[in-house]
Amino acid sequence: SFTEDQFPDQKFDYHIANPPFGVEWKRQKDEIEKEARKLGYAGRFGAGLPRINDGALLFIQHMISKFEPYDTKTKKNGSRLAIVFNGSPLFTGSAGSGESDIRKWIIESDWLEAIIALPEQMFYNTGIGTYIWIVTNRKEKQRKGKIQLIDARDKWKPLRRSLGNKRRELGEDDISSIVKLYGNFEESEFSNLFDNSDFGYSRVTIERPLRLRFQIDTDRKSRYLEALPSLLKD
Repeated sequence: SFTEDQFPDQKFDYHIANPPFGVEWKRQKDEIEKEARKLGYAGRFGAGLPRINDGALLFIQHMISKFEPYDTKTKKNGSRLAIVFNGSPLFTGSAGSGESDIRKWIIESDWLEAIIALPEQMFYNTGIGTYIWIVTNRKEKQRKGKIQLIDARDKWKPLRRSLGNKRRELGEDDISSIVKLYGNFEESEFSNLFDNSDFGYSRVTIERPLRLRFQIDTDRKSRYLEALPSLLKD
């Protein structure tokens, strides 16, 4: 996907992906960095590059590059994507890092519509918590400038038989409940609405002032008086 774009000139209405978690992109590093440097935002990776051992945010940039523009005058309907991530793309990278710059680009472009926290033990090869990111360039009016966080961690039913680390799944009622939370776009026990600006932050270096402790005593006074003539001479 990163080095051999099979759809270089095509745009799509909907995108769905479940990329591998924590995939390393060391082997593709030279080609990806070359594209980012040469094409910038005209290519797929202009917003930034994440750390070498986790290419999750490269996948979402790749998908966004396939967005159909939204323009009612030319009857362009825009696009929407859903991608499954682990927690890493949410939290890694301090301000100014590649991960932070990618998140900043998505949020400031007002594309991040919702993040849904899924139950643990949903996948065959890992039991960790996962999240669905919903990203679109055609937000409805009431969603503009807002991000919805949905907590669906308790919405699951057990499998009759475990499949590796997969012991849970979403039942029809669970899916219906999550879709309803998303569609209602209201504050509730399982749904929270935030402004885009709530997710912005800066990194500030705080330097502690120099602290000196001075206390006069007989010994220090003697040493000071002994040194005083040479100090005055200098």
